[in-house]
Amino acid sequence: MGRIMGIDWGQRRIGVALSDETRTIASPHGIIKRAGSLERDLTAITDIAVSNEVELIIFGLPVRLDGSVGPEAEGVLEVVERLRAKVRVPVDTWDERLSTAAAERALIGGDVSRRKRKEKVDQVAAALFLQAYLDKNRD
Repeated sequence: MGRIMGIDWGQRRIGVALSDETRTIASPHGIIKRAGSLERDLTAITDIAVSNEVELIIFGLPVRLDGSVGPEAEGVLEVVERLRAKVRVPVDTWDERLSTAAAERALIGGDVSRRKRKEKVDQVAAALFLQAYLDKNRD
């Protein structure tokens, strides 16, 4: 089995998480600062996927609390379609409702300073929903 990558797509930063090779544990990998060009952002994601031998990319889908798809989620779905045309691995989505809030709470609980939380929250959110995906799809 190969790794799975989780992507938390944001307006300023893209949070990245990776699973281990056995697809048991998700860990924060880092952030990509948005480059102002969708093509550059997708290339950065692709480069991380290739260098880490990723076999599946999961995008967090920011659905509304009632489960409906709003403008934010529609934007993510458009990005997913663009990435699918660029990579050779499957790209799917996963409900990421409240993952950023949970990441923020976890970082506060870990006594991480406000400045460092801002740098880490997106990658921790990606790790949280990727872990939920791994747990749900465990063989």
